Amino acid sequence: MKLQILVSAVNADAEKLAATMRLQADSILIDQCRENRYEELEYEGHRIRCFHFAERGIGLSRNNALLRADGDISLFSDEDIVYADGAAERVRKAFAAHPQADVLLFNVRVQENRRTYWIDRFHRVRWYNCGRYPAYSIAVRTAKMHSRNLTFSLLFGGGARYANGEDSLFLLDCLKAGLKIYAVPEEIGEEVPRPSTWFRGYDEKFFHDRGVLYHVLYGPAAGLMGLRFLYKNRTEMCSGSIGLHRAVSLLFAGIRTGRKEL
Repeated sequence: MKLQILVSAVNADAEKLAATMRLQADSILIDQCRENRYEELEYEGHRIRCFHFAERGIGLSRNNALLRADGDISLFSDEDIVYADGAAERVRKAFAAHPQADVLLFNVRVQENRRTYWIDRFHRVRWYNCGRYPAYSIAVRTAKMHSRNLTFSLLFGGGARYANGEDSLFLLDCLKAGLKIYAVPEEIGEEVPRPSTWFRGYDEKFFHDRGVLYHVLYGPAAGLMGLRFLYKNRTEMCSGSIGLHRAVSLLFAGIRTGRKEL
């Protein structure tokens, strides 16, 4: 199986980035910058195609890569991911071992305070637990994505109207399309800490946008799932200028926004 790594970056030097990330397969790099141009290079025997676009938006970036992908398997990635030795082969072997899977999720190590998931056993992912996984954990059978016209939302994520959640919505759309998603207890790399391009702290926009996202993700269960999220993370998220009561109010305002506008 041919694997391609689909990398989203901002103002990137393609040659340096390929080496820093330790890319182990042919890759498509989408660089959000100030000019439109194309370059192609080779790194460790792998073809790196780099598209520089004068535009912004993580969902748009991932779509630009996915629409150009022609490998059997596409692994989504960000410029701050460094792959472990043998990562590409682990991804290929996992798909070979699970032919029923259309999408597989892998472990990528991050700082403890940024961790939203960790896979310790092989299991199937459903609508109620698909909201935890970042895009860089996702690998897909490319042809299934193209045949179902599956893309990332342009309304959610860094550079979009609502702050984050494009990865969760992508997985939900895969499930709605009848695809099978499984989580695999295989670690393929780690995230190198850097300043976030979208996160500005647990402010009013964070809680409001989370409510909008939960409306799209969970529908009638948005309020219940939102309360669960806030209660679980109350110590970290609600100990600053915005307390738990205010956070609940903002989240439910976001749910109402979602109902009205989406």
